Amino acid sequence: MAFSPVFGVAALLLCFFTVEGNDSAIGNLSSTLVVDVNGGRTIPETLFGIFFEEINHAGAGGLWAELVSNRGFESGGRTVPSGIFPWTVIGNESDISVETDATSCFENNKIALRMEVHSDNKEVGVSNPGYWGMNIEQGKKYKVVFYGRSETPIQLTVSFVGDYGQTKLASATVSTNGTSGWRKFETILEAQATDHHANLQITASKKGVIWLDQVSAMPVDTFKGHGFRNDLAQMLVDMKPRFLRFPGGCFVEGGWLRNAFRWKETVGPWEERPGHFGDVWMYWTDDGIGYFEFLQLAEDLGTPPIWVFNNGISHNDEVNTSVIWPFVQEALDGIEFARGDPKSKWGSLRADMGHPTPFNLTYVAVGNEDCGKYNYQGNYLVFYNAIKKAYPDIKIISNCDATAASLDHPADLYDFHIYTTASDMFSQRNKFDKVTRGGAKAFVSEYAVWHEDAGSGSLFAAVAEAGFLIGLELNSDAVSMASYAPLFVNTNDRSWMPDSIVFDSYQLYGTPSYWMQHFFKESSGALLLNSTLQSNSSSLAASAIAYQNAENKQNFVKIKVVNFGETPENLTITLNGLDYVQQALSTMTVLTSANKMDENSFADPMKIVPKQTPLKNASKDMTVQLASYSITSFDLCRTASN
Repeated sequence: MAFSPVFGVAALLLCFFTVEGNDSAIGNLSSTLVVDVNGGRTIPETLFGIFFEEINHAGAGGLWAELVSNRGFESGGRTVPSGIFPWTVIGNESDISVETDATSCFENNKIALRMEVHSDNKEVGVSNPGYWGMNIEQGKKYKVVFYGRSETPIQLTVSFVGDYGQTKLASATVSTNGTSGWRKFETILEAQATDHHANLQITASKKGVIWLDQVSAMPVDTFKGHGFRNDLAQMLVDMKPRFLRFPGGCFVEGGWLRNAFRWKETVGPWEERPGHFGDVWMYWTDDGIGYFEFLQLAEDLGTPPIWVFNNGISHNDEVNTSVIWPFVQEALDGIEFARGDPKSKWGSLRADMGHPTPFNLTYVAVGNEDCGKYNYQGNYLVFYNAIKKAYPDIKIISNCDATAASLDHPADLYDFHIYTTASDMFSQRNKFDKVTRGGAKAFVSEYAVWHEDAGSGSLFAAVAEAGFLIGLELNSDAVSMASYAPLFVNTNDRSWMPDSIVFDSYQLYGTPSYWMQHFFKESSGALLLNSTLQSNSSSLAASAIAYQNAENKQNFVKIKVVNFGETPENLTITLNGLDYVQQALSTMTVLTSANKMDENSFADPMKIVPKQTPLKNASKDMTVQLASYSITSFDLCRTASN
């Protein structure tokens, strides 16, 4: 992810209709697409996937279902007393005093909260709003865990509170034992009402001193039981991604190396993870979603993980190649954690975390957007040689672009990022036409239309991106992988726009760019058919594939056509070698809208989504009209009915 400030929101988009089988109704045909259904080549299994970066509170306060923000009171720093944001105090100074000290039982995060209650019979304590409010829903259960100690026995009340502190949605009491030792408390709260902006409160009404640390609240029901928010994870499942790149992006680099993502600090028991401040996107993360959780997510999605690790370079400081080995060893240890025998040093830690079977890690990226940095190529070669020696099968991704000239160093893939205007994105569909075949393949790990053309997620952007992806599909002998960026945005922290999936504490929607990617779900591993587009228009892009539908096992020819023009376009489609079309199962799917700058929103989340209709006149020869600013897919079933 390239670093950039937020840009203003634009508004955009289009209109559409389709006519089939009647030349006189359409008028003079301007373009033809000829497809040979019996010739082509196989598209890489990994062509279209997803890229997750901790940006826009995508994980902390998003995909990771933890409700408590700053659960270990560490975000204020290691010097005490420190701030406890976003925690707040319930009660006035005469009834309660709160500060941090360094008395925690956890060596990696020594900060704890000291809460002294000065009077009896007044309920006082601390409150946490989570990430702009916690979504607590009636009938659902939530597991609350925290560590505490007290000098005297004290009863604590743990509650979810809604109506801005006025209504208790769920509550339970626990009692400290009045000894000097720390104790772990767990309770399940079942909500009696719903509030999308609730707080978690821990209160007491008896004089005494209580220490608190590592306060967690999570829904009992998470995606596959692994801690991910169900609705956001399902949005990923529905995309059928063929890889997961993680955890960044600039998040991997850090503004300074001291704030870079370092995997060893994000594994092991969650209570012992120190957390860190992401100084590029400027927020604290407890690292509940760490290296292990990313590997688990990839496995849960049934897709290969692509681990991006720090190569000793941040935005502002670098490690010289002569002393880079500790970073190399860290990467080797990380691979062992993912792939090692459960009795190996780092594989045993993975096993202790509940996953004795190795993860299927076969791709790693040495840094992010660092090719131009002074030490990058020297550092890269040390990483490359060490990893290939230990793990010859791992495919290594270089940050250096090879679209203009071949790489001067070994690599299996090279990274290519593009953020640009809509018109330029559409024109870049030809970017890889003349790229040298052989050698490293391209990994287009970050692409998106941005700035005014994209707004907060416009149809205009999505149509341009679809044209670009058709170009990648046609050049999939030179391009192995591609993913949109960023994937998620919490609407309360729009550090980067646009994004694929927008959410807050309880609701979400896909932008047109999210739905655009659904047109390419069947492409990875499919047969790319030979096709020829003849057109006087510069606004069309088209491709054709043969695939088998996973649900009904029927064989299909899918023709995707993008019209990036402001007027409808006429198109004749001829499929040579197609003997049979089952009209009953053939469909047409269109993504379009009345205005090219139209967007989805919480108020109208389905304004721009793919609309599928039966293709009643499906045949090997069709004439159609393509709407302005549209993406259209014709799925022709070529399997005879029983």
